Amino acid sequence: MNFKHLYYFWAAAKAGGIVRAGEQLHITPQTLSTQIKLLEESMGCHLFQKHGRGVELTAEGRTALSYAEQIFTLGAELEAAVGNKRGGGRTLHFRVGIADAVPKAMAYRLLEPALSVSEPVRLICHEGHFRDLLGQLSVQRLDLVIANEPMGKQTSVKAFNHTLGITGMSFFAAPALHRTLTQPFPQCLDGAPMLIQGSASAMRQRLDLWLAEHALRPRLIGEFDDAALLKAFGGEGRGVFMSPTVLEDETCAQYGVEVMGRASELVEEFFGISVERRITHPCVAAITRAARVQFPRK
Repeated sequence: MNFKHLYYFWAAAKAGGIVRAGEQLHITPQTLSTQIKLLEESMGCHLFQKHGRGVELTAEGRTALSYAEQIFTLGAELEAAVGNKRGGGRTLHFRVGIADAVPKAMAYRLLEPALSVSEPVRLICHEGHFRDLLGQLSVQRLDLVIANEPMGKQTSVKAFNHTLGITGMSFFAAPALHRTLTQPFPQCLDGAPMLIQGSASAMRQRLDLWLAEHALRPRLIGEFDDAALLKAFGGEGRGVFMSPTVLEDETCAQYGVEVMGRASELVEEFFGISVERRITHPCVAAITRAARVQFPRK
């Protein structure tokens, strides 16, 4: 049996289709389909069958998937148990996906405890869209995904949400802009130039509701999917912006801005998502332990 062909079948089954698996593996659907057909020929049976516009597993495909799950799970366990022997010691690889909506300073704060475990760690970070990272997690290309939203029940990925931290939000402005906004907070936001998260952001939806509840109508200057770019514009005095309260010191120091006010009812939550319900990876365990101290539950 060609285990590369088996891996492609496993990835397609986990992703829920050949097209989506091709996107996650960065290969064309045609190439992936050809590799799976070669596996089917070697096994003498069909593993997928057409279902509507997509495909579904045959009875033989479900059996093959259960064995593939065991094979690749054992392979991951072998890699973790043996590791790379360098200089007489074991190096633990820790592969993390960071959703692009997560502030970089927050990602560092959450990940830093992983570098303090008792054995040498090689931290491998990937940034991308939340859904794409979940796909890589499902085929064990990642050990953990860090995001500012939980994995929904509608996804086909079998994984588990671990709450890492909860923080309120603070509003910031460059000093020159801050001096022009003389009303107390939050009334000072009414009519003020403002930089906000993109419409797809869960926090954007909460912000819109919060502004409506306080009868505030800021003058929207720009919408950004990239939090770092939003803050860069804010640091240049282009508008008021919002960032997690727990990162106030870092935000003020990096962008030269001042805190205008805080909204504890505007809450952002951060999650670690793994294929483990019971955490066993040493780095993931270190991250969740530290998060309980940094972000105590109220």
